[in-house]
Amino acid sequence: MPHLAGVHVERVVASGRVVRREATTRVPAAACPVCGHPSSRVHSRYERWLADRGMSGREVNIQLRVRRFFCVDASCPRRIFAEQVAGLTERYRRCSPGLRTMLTEIALALGGRAGALISRHLDAARSRTTLLRLLRALPVPVPGVLRVVGVDEFAVRRGHTYGTVLVDMDTRRPVDVLNDRTSTTLAAWLEKHPGVEVVCRDRAGPYAEGASSGAPQARQVADRWHLLHNLVEVVERVLKRNRAALVEATPEMDACDPEIEPTPVEGALAARTRQRHHDVHALAERGLNLTSICRTLKLDPKTVNRYLRAASSEELIVPAAQRATSLERFKVYLAERFADGCTNAARLWAELQAQGYRGHRRTVRRYLNRLANGTVERKRPEEFTAREVRQWILRRPDRLDPGDRDRLQSICSRSPIVSATTELAQWFARLLRERRGQQLGAWVQAVEAAEIPELRAFAAGLRKDWDAVQAGLTLPWSSGAVEGHVNRIKMLKRQMYGRANVDLLRSRVLLGR
Repeated sequence: MPHLAGVHVERVVASGRVVRREATTRVPAAACPVCGHPSSRVHSRYERWLADRGMSGREVNIQLRVRRFFCVDASCPRRIFAEQVAGLTERYRRCSPGLRTMLTEIALALGGRAGALISRHLDAARSRTTLLRLLRALPVPVPGVLRVVGVDEFAVRRGHTYGTVLVDMDTRRPVDVLNDRTSTTLAAWLEKHPGVEVVCRDRAGPYAEGASSGAPQARQVADRWHLLHNLVEVVERVLKRNRAALVEATPEMDACDPEIEPTPVEGALAARTRQRHHDVHALAERGLNLTSICRTLKLDPKTVNRYLRAASSEELIVPAAQRATSLERFKVYLAERFADGCTNAARLWAELQAQGYRGHRRTVRRYLNRLANGTVERKRPEEFTAREVRQWILRRPDRLDPGDRDRLQSICSRSPIVSATTELAQWFARLLRERRGQQLGAWVQAVEAAEIPELRAFAAGLRKDWDAVQAGLTLPWSSGAVEGHVNRIKMLKRQMYGRANVDLLRSRVLLGR
């Protein structure tokens, strides 16, 4: 126990879950904390009670007898001082530095409630308010000279209040947390740190304005993940608009139905979606802005934007997945036995059980009734979802399953628009992964020549932020570390039950490990 090297333990008393150590100091003299002169003239003695780290399932208290000394320097303003034991006592503290450090680390890692629970198991029970007080007392480090800074938003209260986290991309550590996400706040912060050379950000307008205003000399870099995510959304909208090409038909079906259309989705949810799409576009054609449409229809702005981006309501309606029943693989056998003249449901059910069928007899009877009535539906064509096909398009070619590659080629052969979208999306993905930003201009020209509305709108958005996008496709910097800290902030918010103030969240973000 190195922290007890400066004291003499005279007695150890165990009582229940508490161990008390009675100790006295060893050194004959002590140095004045003001002038530093050593003194051996004892003024008086008194007892201090200190809490120490627990051991063997018991809490530890130290009853320490210490001395007060006269300062021998006549010019020193301090006449009397109390001795301190290095590593064990501090002024005005009622616990050892080791226990205080341990409790502070618990508060940083777990917060108040969870930390209070863990402290009981570590034989150092403290309340959540004590742990939060220790956490708030920690000094927040002041960032030094910053060269590359990453910036992104996080939700304090989703949909209402947002903050900004800034990360030093060289050390990948957060350096500050701002109370909002406005351009003026970011610009003021950057003006206080004039050495910033690169700002990594997403494509949000306030951060672009704030970086241009507060650090005009810095080069802005658009995050590659956000660029790819935006492209994913565009590709999915194109696929929804061309959903007929996502239907995979067998040769027999092609012979019967030259043109196979996707199955229309019906139901209450589909009807509500179609009605909302009509209402949103009707209000937009009347000249109402986004806020007015949201207030009239009582919808969230993100929902209204999603309806406005969709050219038709069918783009927003996802067909329900067709699940195979437990009887599916036995239907051929039932059809053959039915054709042979066997119509006894109990007998056929017993035969299927011998083959491994685990379903109910009523299921077999219902299928036999459909065979008798001639209402058995022919096998429906396989219809892929836009999300599935979007994954095939943007997945790395070396990681794409051969079967999925064949399905994608079949879909592209049925739709020139999907084929062109696939080629352009894969081209952009290669530019992004291989950081060939110098070819971005050629890609935008190809998009404008393809005349696909969704991709042309995406390219127009890139032109508005051209320098940052080209830097993101060229430089090695990205906002990956910032996104990681945003994810950690979400974890801290859940851990704190959403009841902590922003100052406490800031301390845990900046001081946490």
